[in-house]
Amino acid sequence: MRRRRSIFRTNPNASPIINTTPLIDVMLVMLVMFIITIPRPTHSVDVDLPGIVPGKAEIYEENRISIDTTDVIRWNGEAVDLAQLGQLVKTSADRADPATLLFEPDAQARYLRVDQAIGAIRRNGGKTIAFPGIDRYRDLI
Repeated sequence: MRRRRSIFRTNPNASPIINTTPLIDVMLVMLVMFIITIPRPTHSVDVDLPGIVPGKAEIYEENRISIDTTDVIRWNGEAVDLAQLGQLVKTSADRADPATLLFEPDAQARYLRVDQAIGAIRRNGGKTIAFPGIDRYRDLI
């Protein structure tokens, strides 16, 4: 009687390791093809938001922006939110002689709030930012 040959291995003493490189190549090509063929989202919803009324805060040659430990942002001593801060910075930056912004966050203020304030200042054209009193914090670093 003849011995039947296996369709999977021609040599019964061969290594059972399967070469997976072609399989991985095919999977990567398919992934790229799927990414290319995914349609871009084309729908959008337009929402008209009310405009922000600038506060009554004064704009001087030097404006102090401070953040305390309770995350309250103050413009020359008056409490403002991020949107109002952006409007005030934009108004001060649009002047013929842009005002200097003195940024003084409290040492215990949250970094996230300080980062949001600096982002609002930069997005609205605040180019001259000074950090007075930074030497007070050198012992905390």
